[in-house]
Amino acid sequence: MVATSIFSAATAHADESPSVPPGTEATATAPVKVDPNDPDLKLPEGATLAAAKVLDIKQVVEDQSGDERREDTNADVKFALQAEVLFGKDSAKLGAQAKARISAIAEEIKTQNATKIRVFGFTDNLGSSAHGDVLSKQRANAVQEVLDQELNDSNVTYEVRGYGEQYPIADNSTEAGRKKNRRVEVSFPRTES
Repeated sequence: MVATSIFSAATAHADESPSVPPGTEATATAPVKVDPNDPDLKLPEGATLAAAKVLDIKQVVEDQSGDERREDTNADVKFALQAEVLFGKDSAKLGAQAKARISAIAEEIKTQNATKIRVFGFTDNLGSSAHGDVLSKQRANAVQEVLDQELNDSNVTYEVRGYGEQYPIADNSTEAGRKKNRRVEVSFPRTES
């Protein structure tokens, strides 16, 4: 078992540069040039056009139980799996169903030919912040190890982070909100068409 862990660590590449969870960083530039002198533009005399900008289209699909969510944007694909689906309470050991769900994500990564994968862990705000930071990182590492085994590709690099209670996506004052916040997100660039 020790040899397996050492081998797995040897094949994974880590990006040590600071990062924030996907979806919180700035995105694309304007793809279309607009001619402000076009006679079909009906602008009042003396008016000018604002600078063009891209509005990123985001599609979110969440299963009925809220245990799994997929977000697709123009640039990225992100899967969010609730911690209860992957792990036991206050544990970073993957449960029986977890590997099948992670394998499905690995198949999508292969489909997109992604080589840079971000695996970020999050917790709710119960317990100490320090414990949440450690637990979220351990959980992100556990998911990354399974992805690495499934993908078995030395060209793939991983950015693995544990954010603890930072970046909640729901209200921590309710159990339903805390459940959504206890998650591991796997994201990667989508294939350009």
